[in-house]
Amino acid sequence: MRLPNFIISGFPKCGTTSLHYYLAEHPEIFMPKQKELHFFTNKILSRQTAGNGDKLALKTHIRNFNEYSKFFSPENKHKAVGETSPSYINYPELFNEIKNSLSSPKIIVLVRDPIKRAYSNYLHLVRENREQLSFEKAIKDEEKRKKLQFSDFWYYKFNSSYYEKVVKAKEVFPEVLILTQEELTLKPEETIKKTYEFLEVNSDFRPTLLNKRYNPGGAYKNNIITRTIFKPSKIKSFIKRKISVKPWMKDILNAIIRKYKTKPKAINKKTEQELKKFFRKDVKSLEKIGVETKLWGNYK
Repeated sequence: MRLPNFIISGFPKCGTTSLHYYLAEHPEIFMPKQKELHFFTNKILSRQTAGNGDKLALKTHIRNFNEYSKFFSPENKHKAVGETSPSYINYPELFNEIKNSLSSPKIIVLVRDPIKRAYSNYLHLVRENREQLSFEKAIKDEEKRKKLQFSDFWYYKFNSSYYEKVVKAKEVFPEVLILTQEELTLKPEETIKKTYEFLEVNSDFRPTLLNKRYNPGGAYKNNIITRTIFKPSKIKSFIKRKISVKPWMKDILNAIIRKYKTKPKAINKKTEQELKKFFRKDVKSLEKIGVETKLWGNYK
């Protein structure tokens, strides 16, 4: 049985979708037709159903090992076999299970300016017509949402707290590559070459999709077209499970929604300062282990 020997394990809203498609184009790399299998975190996530749309989001999660293994053909001859599940990095208690089940896979982790990541996460749920609170109120209600068992995708600060999870990953897995969303966006060729070298595949290959962004964030006008495209539904969940979403399909959707993009409301200055204070130690700790944070905001 051929199972993944590498995982893009997080963090959400840090460029994992774009990296997934860039890697899938490489002739020596196999990525499954469905992105975000969430197999190893399914038991935890299946208890987090209190938020608007949370139960529907679970429809695409993989529930058992037999189902998981079917995504990876035993005849697969690719040098690198991977999968993308941004929830994995958030649960260090599962790292040993992942390591043992997949024979010590290589781990790729993407991080991003934590405040920008948190706000992008918030806007994602707003455009899906799920988040009804202001960003400021949602930040204040995070602990309440945890207690109520909302999906972890609603935990904006939690998903932007990187250091302890990254350090634990480096302790458990023999090989961990940490990238930033900023370097993937601004230096895509250099970043993808570094990733190819990490995966030990031909690093001279250049994907044709490299300058395209997938799953773009931001704010959009709320109308019937954007609600139809963004709001989760049973039909969309079924399609994700049964049909391999191709990059050209994403291109068509992006072309449609681009017309409805608007400038998001700026984060309240007081909230921004509170978040800088909250994330300061985490950012400084990341710098000490070599993570490039100079393109992030001032967290001094």
